[in-house]
Amino acid sequence: MTSYQDKPWLAQLTEAQRAPVQPPPSTLHAFRAAVRAVPDRTALAYFDGRLSYAETDALSDGVAAHLAARGFRRGDRAAVMLQNTPHFVLALLGVWKAGGVVVPVNPMYKSAEMRHILDDAEVTAVICADRTWDGFLRATAAGAPSVRIALTACERELQTRDDARVLRGEPLGPQEDADDLLAVARGAGRLRAAPADPGLTADDVALISYTSGTSGTPKGATNTHGNIAYNAERQRTGLGLPEGATYFALAPLFHITGMVCELAACVANAGTLALAYRFEAGVVLDAFLEHRPAYTVGPSTAYMALMAHPGVTRDHFASFVTMSSGGAPLPPVLVEKFRAGFGPYLHNGYGLTECTAPCASVPPGRQAPVDKVSGTLAVGVPGPDTVVRILGEDGRELPFGEPGEIAVRGPQVVPGYWRRPDATAEAIPDGELRTGDIGFMDPDGWLYVVDRKKDMINASGFKVWPREVEDVLYSHPAVREAAVVGVPDAYRGETVKAYVSLRPGAAPQPAELAAYCKERLAAYKYPREVEILAELPKTTSGKILRRELRHRA
Repeated sequence: MTSYQDKPWLAQLTEAQRAPVQPPPSTLHAFRAAVRAVPDRTALAYFDGRLSYAETDALSDGVAAHLAARGFRRGDRAAVMLQNTPHFVLALLGVWKAGGVVVPVNPMYKSAEMRHILDDAEVTAVICADRTWDGFLRATAAGAPSVRIALTACERELQTRDDARVLRGEPLGPQEDADDLLAVARGAGRLRAAPADPGLTADDVALISYTSGTSGTPKGATNTHGNIAYNAERQRTGLGLPEGATYFALAPLFHITGMVCELAACVANAGTLALAYRFEAGVVLDAFLEHRPAYTVGPSTAYMALMAHPGVTRDHFASFVTMSSGGAPLPPVLVEKFRAGFGPYLHNGYGLTECTAPCASVPPGRQAPVDKVSGTLAVGVPGPDTVVRILGEDGRELPFGEPGEIAVRGPQVVPGYWRRPDATAEAIPDGELRTGDIGFMDPDGWLYVVDRKKDMINASGFKVWPREVEDVLYSHPAVREAAVVGVPDAYRGETVKAYVSLRPGAAPQPAELAAYCKERLAAYKYPREVEILAELPKTTSGKILRRELRHRA
């Protein structure tokens, strides 16, 4: 019998895609190579603003020099809490140039969430928007004994077009207890020399990326420079984009997908990274026309919003060589509707924070198969240096086609969690990541993700995977978004409940949607309850928050 170690998925890759990659030790090394090769090429495009590679290098030198002058040392941690703006990139590069570790933080976090990260990572420096600092972070940081340095950014700066749909209000002005990021970047480089090259290696920690904490207190995954550089180089060689291509940051950069597949992959290709603050469908479509990007990656929910925008046309997507989806399940019906309406085929992908974004993806030029039994769309195939296995409850490999826990081994898997040896031993025994996701692999090497292990619904002893019910709901013409959860039931123990949001102008009754599912699913699977909401709760990376819906139920 074919085993997972035989890597049957290699047959799905071209010779170029199968070739081993030789990444530099870090994205900082790749950035410096781009500065030497194409100093005048645009590195960052932010609305009408542009920064070349040379300008980005000089400004991030200024940030690094300021941090070093304030006592920031190699290995110190800096929390970066910014949207998709040039300031984020300047902060990231500046911290790395100073030898530090970046702790990317969701700008939607509140005080308690931020305080946990500041304390757990023993953060030395905080870099955030001026409004965030004034709103709550000043007080939160004051209670964190490790924080000694604060830099704030007015995210309107470096954007020459005044677009009130994206950024509202005026900058707050200088903060008495924080330095201005751009003032530091522009001035410190002239006043002080940049710190000496910290000599980062592939084994040094680049990021402490905190998980969402759906199963407990958020843990910090230690993404190394080698983890990031490997996946960035795999993206560069595997996507087949022209050198210097424009990448559009649809996914947030503070999320591992945006960090690796957009920012790091763009730098590896000496490309231009186009930024638009945060996702708003109309603004993103305008940016597509202005920047004409060749590549982007985002969650399925973002593509749904773009498709639903009243002004969208095929021309908005005409420049793309490849478009990818990751971070949230991709319903097969969405792939077909998008291709029929706008042209590009959405390439699925699968990854986690702990494997530094993708560990499987649909190669360019290929289309993901749909499992005939479950209707699940394949998430892709692993890379040549990666082994994905499907394990049973006893930890043994399961035959092809049988669902079990997905396990991943490869150069992108993190060495562990920040100062959590017990959690590391449980989740990454002997360097193999146990993902907590349930899936299966077919004999040709295509990987299918069924659902999260913890999201399985037990209805009268029958297993119901929410993803299967959601895919049926997405095939209804009125449904825009769908999420399925288990709710207590006196008779069945648990029963299926669906939450949906509707397309503009649609008005089906909940009973109609339940009946639609009943016609297409086994009796124990269809939702006994359907609730219609204006919007489903989501993370900023676009993942629908089932845990909030379970709490609501």
